Amino acid sequence: MSNSVLLKKIDELYNEYLSIWEDVCNIESPTSYKKGVDEVGAYFINLANKFGWKVEVFNHNVSGNVVCITMNENAKNAPIALSGHIDTVHPLGLFGKPAVKIKDGNIFGPGVADCKGGIVAGFLAMHALKDCGFINRPIKMLLQTDEETSSRGSNKETINYICEKAKDCLAFFNLEPSGKGTACIERKGILKYSFKITGKEAHASVCAINGANAILEASQKIIELEKVKDNLGVTFNVGVIKGGSVVNTVPGECYFEVDARFLTKNQKEWAENQVKLIAEKNYVKGCTTTLTQMSYRTAMELTDRNVNLLNKVNEILAKNGFETLVAEMRGGGSDAADVTSFGIPCIDSLGVDYSEIHSPNEKSTLFSLNHSAKMLAVIINSL
Repeated sequence: MSNSVLLKKIDELYNEYLSIWEDVCNIESPTSYKKGVDEVGAYFINLANKFGWKVEVFNHNVSGNVVCITMNENAKNAPIALSGHIDTVHPLGLFGKPAVKIKDGNIFGPGVADCKGGIVAGFLAMHALKDCGFINRPIKMLLQTDEETSSRGSNKETINYICEKAKDCLAFFNLEPSGKGTACIERKGILKYSFKITGKEAHASVCAINGANAILEASQKIIELEKVKDNLGVTFNVGVIKGGSVVNTVPGECYFEVDARFLTKNQKEWAENQVKLIAEKNYVKGCTTTLTQMSYRTAMELTDRNVNLLNKVNEILAKNGFETLVAEMRGGGSDAADVTSFGIPCIDSLGVDYSEIHSPNEKSTLFSLNHSAKMLAVIINSL
């Protein structure tokens, strides 16, 4: 199939998919709001049914139901997977009604970039490939539902399902938002911990002899944690803290949460040990600490598989007049890390472009939908 015909078809379908982009982002779907997440999944299922594509649903009673859509299910060559998450971080109602606004060539709203826009670009590429007669191999679209919480709600069952569905794939393209001219093949992993400090309450007037200040104990631990700030290694960040009751009482309890990031298995082990040592060290007599690991996401370590896939993709892009992609490391976590650790060749961040994700100003450019879809379609058609 000629790539020029394929690119022309994407131009013809572009306005239809702009409307789809707006539709799915107007369905608010924060991770914990299963009803909304499943409604987004149902929207894409209806779209797939119109094309006669195979639909499989992994039902979950806590997280949203994961969806696997397969085009050309009976083709004999190894499949290619596209994937993105349909959950968002934004509380219901944050963007107003309607949630999506389009202005001056930009689209604003929950998940327009992270990550529904990328999924819409993937569907646009698949639609164009179908209309142009592509039957060489199966294409799978995998819709993840609790990515924003590192699959904590499903106890990793959602991402494990996705990895199992993609295990035989020639390539896995994750549709997280794109850095202009870059492709992500390396990401930090994430460990999240809670510290619960228990002290001894006393009247403020006798705090020197009777109390054990849990906030003071917590502050000493936080200072030690916050010393670790290596952008190419481990970083600790304390982002939540609660403690005390009234100002004239020695606080008997303090609670805080730590986000730890790392690039390699060795860094992970070092971070785990440091957190444990800081939790065990006592600064204020009479205080005790309970340490709990809240969640874990593996790092996307640099692999030859992913480097080789990116090299092949860049050959295809160069031959077809596209800008080649520069390899990038990102500090944020992603499902691509799990996919990579599963042994599947993977490139991350091939979705639409982005600005101010995870904020009330999240936006993408309308043009990037077309650009992302064209790159994906040409890559799939040429691999």
